[in-house]
Amino acid sequence: MAHRIHIRNKDTGVTYVYEGISYWDKEKKQPRNKRVCIGKIDPETGEFIPSKRLNPEQAAVRDPAVTATAKIVGPAMVLDAVSKELGLEKVLKGCFSKLYRQVLCMAYYLAVRGGPLSHCEAWSKSHSNPYDAILTSQRISEILRSLGDDERETFFARWTKKVVENDYLCYDITSVSSYGELNEYVKYGYNRDREKLKQINLALLVGQQSQLPAYYHRLPGNINDVSTLHHFLKTFSYLELPKLHLVLDKGFYSQQNIDELLAARDKFTLAVSNSLKWVKGIIHETRDSIQTPENYRKVDGEILYVHSRLFPWGKDRRRCYVHLYYNAHAAATAMDTFTEELLSYKEELASGQTVSGHEEAYDAFFTIKETPVRGRKVLFNNEAIMKYRDRYAGFLAILTNGIKDPVEALRVYRNKDTIEKSFDDLKNQLDMKRLRIHSAASMDGRLFVQFIALILMSALRKKMRDTKLIEKYTVRELLLEMETLTQVRYSGKYGHILTEITKPQREILQSLKIQPKT
Repeated sequence: MAHRIHIRNKDTGVTYVYEGISYWDKEKKQPRNKRVCIGKIDPETGEFIPSKRLNPEQAAVRDPAVTATAKIVGPAMVLDAVSKELGLEKVLKGCFSKLYRQVLCMAYYLAVRGGPLSHCEAWSKSHSNPYDAILTSQRISEILRSLGDDERETFFARWTKKVVENDYLCYDITSVSSYGELNEYVKYGYNRDREKLKQINLALLVGQQSQLPAYYHRLPGNINDVSTLHHFLKTFSYLELPKLHLVLDKGFYSQQNIDELLAARDKFTLAVSNSLKWVKGIIHETRDSIQTPENYRKVDGEILYVHSRLFPWGKDRRRCYVHLYYNAHAAATAMDTFTEELLSYKEELASGQTVSGHEEAYDAFFTIKETPVRGRKVLFNNEAIMKYRDRYAGFLAILTNGIKDPVEALRVYRNKDTIEKSFDDLKNQLDMKRLRIHSAASMDGRLFVQFIALILMSALRKKMRDTKLIEKYTVRELLLEMETLTQVRYSGKYGHILTEITKPQREILQSLKIQPKT
């Protein structure tokens, strides 16, 4: 057990402080004492002055006047490196000069914990963060309301220029349920999570190669998929960006959308439904001749037969290509996908919220009966459905004005699952399954913070793929692994130290090329 002894030197008058340690001497079989000089007493102030032989950590521990605070720094160490590499903090600072640190603090919290923002106050007390202070719940509410439209659009104009150039951009929409009552954007519509709640629709643009979210657009909950593209193109045109190459699912097909994309001189790669008359015509023409050795392709282990043709579009006969793919083994799966489409078409008809571009499917596969008593009744035309299955199952058609090679077009289209991962992160990792915010201004601020957190998570996931860390951890698991790395700060002149870095933490930091600041 350690104890302190003060001994005054009679010749110099200096009082030295020794630390005495009692121990048991095994050889002599008796208790012994060992003294170590740890400092002296200032003759004027009476304060303890640690010995110069002690390192700062030992000195701080032995100085009774020193106080120490500890903060978890591991997750912030990783996210700081990601933000710096992206230049994200710099872009935010240029748009939100007074609030960018608070925005990043909330985004870090969502990336690490993913809970309600009301819990960010407690988290900011114990965790290192860009704000370097406690962010109270009241202050969070004020910040969300004050993130204005002009500043957000300035951010998008600068951020998207870093992401969209020379990349395929996946565009899709999801619904986000909300309990909000005073928000004009919260409406009843087609809810993709099958929840009987009002919702907003969120359109998202994600770079395929960068794997980074580039842009999002909030829309009323009753806007259907095919209509969102018009709103997106109109809004996006204000940002004065390079021409795009959009990758779209078949739900966005309509003649008007193709016309607008071509008028904007943007590139696109879009799946189109086999139920369209002009697609049926191409299938009829090639059905008996597509399975030839010349058309044989093997794509990622899948055997396909392909047919491509130039397809001038519209009155101006703008250059497009149609790529047709046939997979006999996938015919059953294709029918399952078609069945899911039919169910969504039926829901659209039953609710009266029909979609432009689906009219041919409505006419071909459904019968509608209206009665004064029972109202509207939507029935499947099973004969037409079975006929379609026999003729068109196993075929996939892609319309594009940017990719001449059918294999490249297919790979680009299939890589659109990048955006599905982003939607999954937003809803399941970043606490956006249901919005609990009532006002439109607060909701817009919250969506922006979510978007910043999504950028951080997406960039970290890409680095983990590149370094093979993804084979050991998910993004959230990696950040949780870093939770035990703590920084102890001492008052006065003693600075700070890091706690012992574990072997997994050292491997993570080395893989991500992060040098911890000791």
